[in-house]
Amino acid sequence: MTTPHPVVIVGAGPSGTAAAAQLGKLGINSVVVEEASKIGGVIYRGPLRDSDDLPHLDDNLKRAMDALRTRYSAQQHHIEFLTQTRVLGPEGQNKLLLNKENTLSSIEYQELILATGCHERSVPFPGWQLPGVMLLGGVQLQIKSGLVKPGTRMALVGTGPLLPLVACQLHKAGVDVAGVYEASQFNKLAKEAIALLNKPKLTLSGLSMMAYLKKHDIPFYYGWGIVQAQGNETLQRMAVAPYNECWQANLKHTKTIDVDAIGVGYGFVSRSQLAMLLGAKHQYSQVCGYVPTLDQWQKSSLENTYIVGDANGLLGADAAIFEGQIAAIHIAQKRNKISPKEAEQLAGKVHRKLERIKRFRCGFDRFSARQFGLLELPKEDTVVCRCEQATRGQIDQAIEQGAKDITSLKMRTRIGMGDCQGKTCTSYAIDRLHHAGFIDNIGTVKPRFPLDPIPFTLLEDTHEAL
Repeated sequence: MTTPHPVVIVGAGPSGTAAAAQLGKLGINSVVVEEASKIGGVIYRGPLRDSDDLPHLDDNLKRAMDALRTRYSAQQHHIEFLTQTRVLGPEGQNKLLLNKENTLSSIEYQELILATGCHERSVPFPGWQLPGVMLLGGVQLQIKSGLVKPGTRMALVGTGPLLPLVACQLHKAGVDVAGVYEASQFNKLAKEAIALLNKPKLTLSGLSMMAYLKKHDIPFYYGWGIVQAQGNETLQRMAVAPYNECWQANLKHTKTIDVDAIGVGYGFVSRSQLAMLLGAKHQYSQVCGYVPTLDQWQKSSLENTYIVGDANGLLGADAAIFEGQIAAIHIAQKRNKISPKEAEQLAGKVHRKLERIKRFRCGFDRFSARQFGLLELPKEDTVVCRCEQATRGQIDQAIEQGAKDITSLKMRTRIGMGDCQGKTCTSYAIDRLHHAGFIDNIGTVKPRFPLDPIPFTLLEDTHEAL
């Protein structure tokens, strides 16, 4: 399929797929650029190899995956799907530079929809680099896409609704789940009952997960969290302790549990590096990190660029689908496929559903709000920046000596200068600066081109072709 003016969509998760399907429904062709080999993103992609037996995927998840695929398949003749292709950054005016199997190419767009999702928030603590300590999304990716059990005897620590969901999936996959440790207190969740009623089906789904854990004698502890991971060359045990309201661990009541894997989930950060590299305006959110400034149509400060899904804030898959549809409707109006009145009518119903999800999500955000006690977990010699091996002690010293923003902290400690471009350490560094009293104008680790490391020879070999 060729088109002189395609809408380019980066990311084939729920928001990107929904945007492509909505555009197709309105008669507009699009090109979807995706790192993986299938649509759906981490949440709805499913196994990357064929399997008839998926006991760890519940019926609700299977229905949602099928619905997304049906929506996509109905408009597939309008969609060009570039699989296993990564975006390295902007390439001239209204172009992106792509890398597929070490071959570079560029793609031109008239409108761009960024559906780049989010990445996990790393929380350093003693032993967090031991093999067997994994972030919660990575655990889920292994069992859902790779059909691999991450461990034999596992525990989950962190906060939020993903904890019981992954615990159920692990148990159904045959993992011995030793315990689930939610950092926040239960009474904090109880206060959000009205907000949670904005999505009664989701609330009931959460209650059914808790009932499943109880039925199978999987302990769920509120107000507890990680203190340390222990082992020689690999993880052998973990230490957990009760947390107070500020998530400070009471070490007098520490208990040790034998495990060979831990899932750690203290939240996510919007994946906004490409939007920043393009020059879209951003603002800091305590929950999601740096998020783009958008209007009611998901349009960024750039005239032809829309940002949908978790890339602009963490609202979950249903909200991501609605946001993708809203962006597509606005593009259709701009291309005179529909009138402004038709666009308002189409988007109105979607906007109302989106608002209900936002009210629901606000309840969980208040319950799971990150507390400063997490900052006290790492010891002086605990590595915070894995790329540059910068430790908590080095960050402490830099702040004591006058570092007041990310740039000066980066210059003193080299945090954020490695290949991951700060995805691992920036959240901790920003929280440390905020806790030290520096709130305004602390900046961020700015993304660099190319967004993924590539050999210089690749650029030399393909320069003329580009």
